[in-house]
Amino acid sequence: MKYLKFLGVGILFGIVMAKAEIISWYRIHEMFRFESFHMYGVIGSAVILGVIFVQIIKRTKMKSTQGDEIGFKAKDMGIIRYLVGGTLFGLGWALSGACPGPMFVLVGYGYMPLLIVIAGAVLGTFVYGLVRDKLPH
Repeated sequence: MKYLKFLGVGILFGIVMAKAEIISWYRIHEMFRFESFHMYGVIGSAVILGVIFVQIIKRTKMKSTQGDEIGFKAKDMGIIRYLVGGTLFGLGWALSGACPGPMFVLVGYGYMPLLIVIAGAVLGTFVYGLVRDKLPH
């Protein structure tokens, strides 16, 4: 029962993604072909809101649901890791037509082939967990 609020937020987020057409394969296709600003506007808005919320979290010393202070660690900004990670993420997004969030919304809409994509994402996460210690971080 204590996680019911997270389920509610997830459902609300799915509805917002559907209504904003972020789950539309055609919108994603338009973005990768540079034919429409729609997805770039959504992603840009998300980045701006993310920056604002991170600043609010830092300045108010907000705590997690477990009562721990939320902290942010500085990371090495090596360009290669971001190029490789971004390329792999972008290829997966372009090939599947969905990034991780909308995959679940699309399954909810009845697009069952996305279950294969979700299985691939889970497998990729599992493999990453196995080799994480061997990768440069």
